Order: sequence, then structure tokens, then C-alpha cells
Amino acid sequence: MEWWHWLALGLVLVALEMAASGGFYVIFFGIAAIAIGMLHLVDMAGPVWLQLLLFSVLSVGSLLAFRNPLMRWMKLDAPGRDVDSLVGETATPLEDIPAGAVGRAELRGTVWSARNTGAQTLTRGARCTVLRIERLMIDIEAEGART
Repeated sequence: MEWWHWLALGLVLVALEMAASGGFYVIFFGIAAIAIGMLHLVDMAGPVWLQLLLFSVLSVGSLLAFRNPLMRWMKLDAPGRDVDSLVGETATPLEDIPAGAVGRAELRGTVWSARNTGAQTLTRGARCTVLRIERLMIDIEAEGART
């Protein structure tokens, strides 16, 4: 392989990392390919088998050594936060839901499974407040019940 093959491969891999919303995996392989290309340019890379070995060791080694610190430094390892919280929104039961029971309610035009956490039966069409969301289940109670 010529030096410019390594350089082209490295630039393509770095461009792929920049284009994708990945988690810093491919960039280490791209940087290793660029490094091998630069070593080959100054005749320090050796034969092809040594170039491939250096590429493998550099890319995997740098991935293992630098990815986690880079993710922490850029604060990309934190768990995702809800962009839009539905707590406090108004939902409408699509059926009567007794206290402590589960039924269906409409929230922002979507039908959800809803648990009545209040002490009274929620009647169909009544305005309710969303108290909590647990996966695809919303906990609701009658509007103004906690005032």
C-alpha cells in the first residue's frame, strides 16, 4: 500500500465519524490510518504486514485508552434527559377509571395507558393532571385534586 492509500482511508474514516452520530469509534481507526500513512511517507512503516499490524494496534489501543476519557470530557456519557416532560400536562380519560385502576386516556392527541392514582373515580372526558410517567403508563388524577 502506498502512503496516500492510508491517508485517503484515514480521511474517509474520520469523515464517516463526523457524518454519523456515533460515539467516537471510527475516528480512532481513521487517526491510526493517517498515522500509518505519515510513517510510510517518511519510510518508517516497514512492509505491508507491519503496517497492518501497526494499524490494528494503534486503532484498538487508542480506542481503548482514549474513548472513555473523551466521552467524559465532552460529557457525552451522561444518561439522556427527557427533552419534553409530560408531567403537569392535562389528560382526558377515554373511559371511567376507578381509583387505583388502569384505563385509557388521551394526552396530546395520543392514547396512553393511564393509572388513576387519586381517591375518586375519573369519569370519561374529565380533565386530569399527569403526575408521573413510567414507560408507556401515565399516572393521573382529577384536575385540582391536590390543591
